[in-house]
Amino acid sequence: MKVSPEVAEALTDGAPVVALESALITHGLPRPLNLEVARELEAVVREEGATPATVAILDGVPRIGLSPAQLEALAQASDPAKVSLRDLPAVVAQKRTGGTTVAATMHLAHRAGVRVFATGGIGGVHRGHPEDVSADLFALASTPIVVVCAGAKAILDLGHTLETLETLGVPVVGYGTDAFPAFTSRSSGLPVPLRADTPAEVAAMARARDALGLQAAILVTVPIPEEAAIPWEEAQAEIEAAVAEAEAQGIGGRDLTPYLLSRLAERTQGRTLAANRALLVNNARTAARIALSLTR
Repeated sequence: MKVSPEVAEALTDGAPVVALESALITHGLPRPLNLEVARELEAVVREEGATPATVAILDGVPRIGLSPAQLEALAQASDPAKVSLRDLPAVVAQKRTGGTTVAATMHLAHRAGVRVFATGGIGGVHRGHPEDVSADLFALASTPIVVVCAGAKAILDLGHTLETLETLGVPVVGYGTDAFPAFTSRSSGLPVPLRADTPAEVAAMARARDALGLQAAILVTVPIPEEAAIPWEEAQAEIEAAVAEAEAQGIGGRDLTPYLLSRLAERTQGRTLAANRALLVNNARTAARIALSLTR
């Protein structure tokens, strides 16, 4: 594992650092939007006074923090792997390049000493397939960092996802809200058990978690900015149609989420892509503020 000089210096100095995932660059967003958004996320983190640490695997080497050239190379990679926890050993051993998912990013960031991580939406329990549970949930139960997201991806079974998080002992915090955000929608209508309204409140929870010796992440769920949000009822109708298309074509497993996100972008004439970008930027900004509060 290699930590970039900039990130290493920030960690040594006790300065705020925010980890960013890279599966959204390799598999979540189309070109050239993927590179534009990756650069924007890093810029937003810097604006707030923190150091961005985009996490990825380049030629078999886990990287914590990418140079501008490395970020561009990743965005343009011809056949990148989608790297979750189970894939890490093989991708490293085979010297491949890939984008890390929430679970893999959490693991690598924590090993490097990064305390805050921003992503879009976490994985969870798939609709109609309760046996299909994302590794993200188990990583959240065993990796003591702060994860900032816009809830779980709305294509999932959000109720079962929340129940599983409860079973695994993961604190789910609504940031300025009492309802669980639904990715591109501000609310799923499901309640969250905890609420925080400031970065300092989240930082206090993280410090208490560490003092108690608990190993679960603090999952901070942030509603998408109102001007970019898609109403939940409209989003539900489009998701159900896209899920039906996937089932008709026999698409499942790790191919399901990328397919659904792509179809939703097509069905909504790009509105979900714009919403995705807005929530990613908002989450990165919130994460940077929490990281700054943690260092004080």
